Amino acid sequence: MTIRAVVRGVGHYLPARVMENAEFEAHLETSDEWIRTRSGIERRHIAAPAETTSQMATLAAKAALADAGMAAEALDTIIVATSTPDFTFPSVATMVQAGLGNTTGYGFDVQAVCAGFVFALANAQALILSGQAARILVIGAETFSRILDWNDRSTCVLFGDGAGALVLEAEMGSGTSADRGILSTDLHSDGRHRELLYVDGGPSSTGTAGHLRMQGNAVFRHAIEKLASTAETALEKAGLTDGDIDWIVPHQANIRIIEGTAKRMQVPMDHVVVTVQDHGNTSAASIPLALSVGRDRGQIKRGDLIVTEAIGGGLAWGAVVLRW
Repeated sequence: MTIRAVVRGVGHYLPARVMENAEFEAHLETSDEWIRTRSGIERRHIAAPAETTSQMATLAAKAALADAGMAAEALDTIIVATSTPDFTFPSVATMVQAGLGNTTGYGFDVQAVCAGFVFALANAQALILSGQAARILVIGAETFSRILDWNDRSTCVLFGDGAGALVLEAEMGSGTSADRGILSTDLHSDGRHRELLYVDGGPSSTGTAGHLRMQGNAVFRHAIEKLASTAETALEKAGLTDGDIDWIVPHQANIRIIEGTAKRMQVPMDHVVVTVQDHGNTSAASIPLALSVGRDRGQIKRGDLIVTEAIGGGLAWGAVVLRW
């Protein structure tokens, strides 16, 4: 017998404003066709001027708690993965805690950019396995629209805003790969690649929020190799193979990266949950958003074996294998 971190509920929130690709044509040398061809993105959601990361995270959290049939007071821990907090401090997690009315637990943020939700899941699993928590809310939430250079067509067309959340709860399992819950994790980082994807601002450097900068071709090359590799390693740790996968739920960055990774893993695209066309790259929010949408579509069902993988600035990357 072993303790597993089992998914009890899932939910998401997207801002009301939908920005279609055609909107960029008015001020950039680009087109809907150019964006779709290179990224697979057709539209994205953009936060309203007064809408913040913590507000979106709280709404996604409420949806996940309702789905789980769980009261906020039952939570031991809240973990928020984000690179776009409301403030330098306090953490978004403590703001979500207040928004939910939880007064008995604790919260903290994880910053691993687009890989943030994978890192947050790994931290949540560790807390549950160690007995430090029994019920954890894990959220990915971003307002990347606030750090985009809207004159840089290579980056501003790719990103969007939103939030997704999972409720995890400790449950005893048999210790085999047939158990529900998180079966394995695999995390990596390599700080030598900072210049490939970063924000050119911060409290101790410029005193400003800065703008996102990316060397797209280099990130693409790293992504396919590293994402397939970390997913394979996570599967191996769980005693599973590519053939056992029901769904890959990848970081939704670029359809070509998603297709390339699936091909390398020999998983057909009809076993991959794809939402990038409607959300763009929502960084740490993209995996929980895709999990929530995939469940709502009827794709993801109880007992399905899921592999999630992501790569982001740092570079930081990793994968999680879980049974829904």
